[in-house]
Amino acid sequence: MLSSSITPFIFKNNFYHVKRDDLLKPFEGNKARKFYYFLKRDFPEIKRVISFGSNQSNAMYSLSKLCKIKGWEFIYYTNHIPLFLKRSPHGNYLGALKNGMKIIEIDLKGDDLRNFILSLKDKNTLIIEEGGRIKKSEEGIKILADEINEYCLKNNLKVFLPSGTGTTAYFLAKHLDVEVITTPCVGDSEYLKKQFDMLGRGKIPTILSPKKKYHFGKLYKNLYDLWRELKIAGIEFDLLYDPIGWETLLYYGLRNVLYIHQGGLQGNISMLKRYQRKYN
Repeated sequence: MLSSSITPFIFKNNFYHVKRDDLLKPFEGNKARKFYYFLKRDFPEIKRVISFGSNQSNAMYSLSKLCKIKGWEFIYYTNHIPLFLKRSPHGNYLGALKNGMKIIEIDLKGDDLRNFILSLKDKNTLIIEEGGRIKKSEEGIKILADEINEYCLKNNLKVFLPSGTGTTAYFLAKHLDVEVITTPCVGDSEYLKKQFDMLGRGKIPTILSPKKKYHFGKLYKNLYDLWRELKIAGIEFDLLYDPIGWETLLYYGLRNVLYIHQGGLQGNISMLKRYQRKYN
């Protein structure tokens, strides 16, 4: 059964509660929740998993671990692998390769890429959408909701987490009796609402736009500085999503919050290398 602790966290003289899903095993963070359904069941007909997304995706790395555990072939499509990454593999990319991932570059993006991947499905192939945006993720995320619902009600807390595909936020909103608040880190609010529509047409989280517009994956010195402040305060967070999450939380002055730490620390290796190259 999944379970993680809740840590008290003081940051900028404010008190927060942090749900430490980053400490879960064998997958950390929201991927432990999203892929719980597949980890806990047998699929005798499945021989391979096919997915797609960025070349340093947390989901890519976690799926490579799942496939290694299950003995499945793992094929992953991405539209770009930088030359420096091919020459010097690191981060999630290296971890997934070590787990046996076969990665394929393809000149497709957005819906064209998604539709191509969906066309590859057969009785022996499991398709996992980008970032684990699948309805089967609900089972593990409901377990997370069950873990925190009473705690949040007792302490009068709202739940906050940054979103990529928004899968975790969507299913938490469905199963919690408290408000779930999220901020989009990949696209804007309209993009996030479209992701929710792919999962269902029910209750959705409250969406707060970030303090400023960020291009996903681009390096921003202010976000690195905030991430470093958080680490000095006592908890290392993901360097891609969490700085935007915390900046949003601080910008809107949210209080009485349970912050969901969704892991992604393996990806910090590659992000830190990029920051070092850019800012020395």
